[in-house]
Amino acid sequence: MADDERDKQLGRAIVKDDSELKEYYRDLERIDTGALWTVANEIEPWEPIPASEPVLWHFKELREYVLKALELVSPEKAGRRVVYLRNPKRKEVSAACGWLFSGIQVMRPGETTTAHRHTASALRFVMEGSGAFTIVDGHKLKLAARDFVLTPNWTWHDHGVEEDGEISIWQDGLDIPLANTLEANFYEVHPDLYQTPQFPIDDSPLSYGAPGLLPDRDAWDKPYSPLLRYSWDPTYEALLSRAKATEGSPHDGIILQYSNPKTGGHVMQTMGAHAQMLRPGEHTTAHRHTGNVIYHAAKGSGFSIVGGKRFDWEEKDIFCVPAWVWHEHANGSEREDACLFSFNDFPVMEKLGFYREEPFPDNGGHQSVSTCPGSTPQ
Repeated sequence: MADDERDKQLGRAIVKDDSELKEYYRDLERIDTGALWTVANEIEPWEPIPASEPVLWHFKELREYVLKALELVSPEKAGRRVVYLRNPKRKEVSAACGWLFSGIQVMRPGETTTAHRHTASALRFVMEGSGAFTIVDGHKLKLAARDFVLTPNWTWHDHGVEEDGEISIWQDGLDIPLANTLEANFYEVHPDLYQTPQFPIDDSPLSYGAPGLLPDRDAWDKPYSPLLRYSWDPTYEALLSRAKATEGSPHDGIILQYSNPKTGGHVMQTMGAHAQMLRPGEHTTAHRHTGNVIYHAAKGSGFSIVGGKRFDWEEKDIFCVPAWVWHEHANGSEREDACLFSFNDFPVMEKLGFYREEPFPDNGGHQSVSTCPGSTPQ
């Protein structure tokens, strides 16, 4: 950690070591203890120190390797045929950003994964194909491009593609690294290996997908959303409608939170998600916040400046914004809107009382930019 002049003030650990203290430290080590003042400034930083770095994954590059996995492994042998996104600074926990895992899963027509459940919460954002489906605790859901799908923690779930469908690809998001860090992760394989649907197909969106309406005397009492699939078309329509009523956020444009229709809160206990739209030519101002975010370019193209580096993205590209890193977004088109899907660990931050946000104070809210490989200079 770099020296910080603020660490020289009273209220911080400013002990000067001498030979007697060093001997004392050695004595403490022998009984598996230590002196707090030797580590206090490091373990209690002035502000969060991100463990991850910003990364952009181009789908055009990923897709080749994702499809190659079809030839190399079966879902039965792999469990899940996924190419996961690995942050260079989070290799040891297999994380894409912070405590969030993400990967790209591919399945061919007629395939179904074995059903399982785990402590970690999971979500899907469909990228391409047709005929894909998921079954969550007996609820079978049909999936289409840009649909957002929940598989909440400890729910049985399996995925597949109908015989008459097409090769399908979707992005997975899970909080596996968080569950492992908390030493709370469990995993089970379904006793029958595959689920049998227990309800009418698409019963969840048919029952809970109407805006502002819930089944009368509804008995749903689970801690996650009863709406398990959020279809793209009504999501995009909601963004367009919201744009008619407001200028939106200076940092995120028109942004909507995917919500639990029963509570109005986050869709799951440990992960949240948003859809946002950047108007033609829009360039937001920068801000930063606690909590990690993984973005997926759902529509259009543009660029984001993350930690002073410019990342140019187009549809289906994925990039991450680590906690407490400045970021801003821009639509690359002067004629068409651009949309981003994102998921995050905000529910954890909020429940623990750790969420904090602040705007970039200088240069009219915009960062100075260095160009990343593969990006276009501003």
